[in-house]
Amino acid sequence: MHKIFELLESGETLIGDGAMGTLLQDKGLTDGGAPELWNIDHSDVIEEIFEEYAAAGANFLTTNSFGGTRPRLEMHGLADRVEELNKASSAIAKKVAKKYQNIFVMGDVGPSGELMEPMGTLTIDSAKELFTEQIKALLAGGADGILIETMSDLSEVQAAVLAVQEIDKEIPIMVMMSFDTNLRTMMGVKPAQAVSEISKMGVKIIGANCGRGTDEISVIAKELSENRVEGVYLITQSNAGLPKLVGADFVYDGTPEEIAKYASEMKGLGINVIGACCGSTPVHIAAIKAAVNS
Repeated sequence: MHKIFELLESGETLIGDGAMGTLLQDKGLTDGGAPELWNIDHSDVIEEIFEEYAAAGANFLTTNSFGGTRPRLEMHGLADRVEELNKASSAIAKKVAKKYQNIFVMGDVGPSGELMEPMGTLTIDSAKELFTEQIKALLAGGADGILIETMSDLSEVQAAVLAVQEIDKEIPIMVMMSFDTNLRTMMGVKPAQAVSEISKMGVKIIGANCGRGTDEISVIAKELSENRVEGVYLITQSNAGLPKLVGADFVYDGTPEEIAKYASEMKGLGINVIGACCGSTPVHIAAIKAAVNS
């Protein structure tokens, strides 16, 4: 059994990390830039961010590879660098994780940016091919598991999960879908359906991320919890509030105090992995850790 599952089975609540893009924007990433390029051009900055999350108490370091599939990198003229950028993203996180006990590197896989059939042209097989290329590189760089996140289409989730399982059946997989105010993903999937369908794919850690802040994710978490499948662990990673325009920049308004309150509520609902998403920083993760421990 993988150490991640040993810890979860022992009843420990594990702590996810927070945003990467938010921190990179603070450090100079422009709206049109590719965050993944920083794994090569500014690897010291990425390493520093991981160090801060590790010191804040995160059990998971999520690689800087959310847009690391070929179609998304193609938008930045980087389609020929899929392997290099993804492998580097895992290697940087691994360098930090090795210094700590019980910190795991999760290779981050976001949506491909293409639509699945029948809305688009992507099939399960063609999507699986895209994800396989990225996932192989993430694992080659030292990732301990794969985090498939911010998904809205169950077919795309299935393609990504199959890609992992065909490479290595033992690798831990986490899947998070992103739900809106109607408690549905963009493709109409509800939290209960997500738990049911994704568990059938053989995934043991399932949940929700992003969204419109802690109030909304609380409702989603309740539905996840009420529809938990035996043997499945639940994960939530809420945005730190909502983005507000301050001057020329968007700033998230969720305070560490609000995030701590959310963490306590999640623990009360039996959520097994609690982290944060857009707008969050290591300060928010330290607040989650303190709330969970108290």
